Amino acid sequence: QVQLVESGGGLVQAGDSLRLSCTASGRSVSTYAMGWFRQAPGKERELVASISWRGDTIMYADSVKGRFTISRDDAKNAVYLQMNSLKPEDTAVYYCAADSQQFRRVISPGYWGQGTQVTVSS
Repeated sequence: QVQLVESGGGLVQAGDSLRLSCTASGRSVSTYAMGWFRQAPGKERELVASISWRGDTIMYADSVKGRFTISRDDAKNAVYLQMNSLKPEDTAVYYCAADSQQFRRVISPGYWGQGTQVTVSS
């Protein structure tokens, strides 16, 4: 089993930056694709960014391209989301996820964190 814990959320103003962290425990996630998802009130959960287990395939939602950067540190069993130029529409609960299977490029989540709130004021 994989346990995921997110941190780094908070209340910021438009244009500010935040860095979300996700630390895994229970087993190494170095062989799993990882991703960040978000869910705003009244909306469905959506993929924000994903990174393959090798780190060579990275995908972003169109709405965050050029502003957000996903990265992973397998030595720390962690994945990060650097969020720059934040907008009010980025307000959501952000969830870290690990793939349900190993050695894949595109994530299909099998494990979820509890989420961290990001609120961007205008």
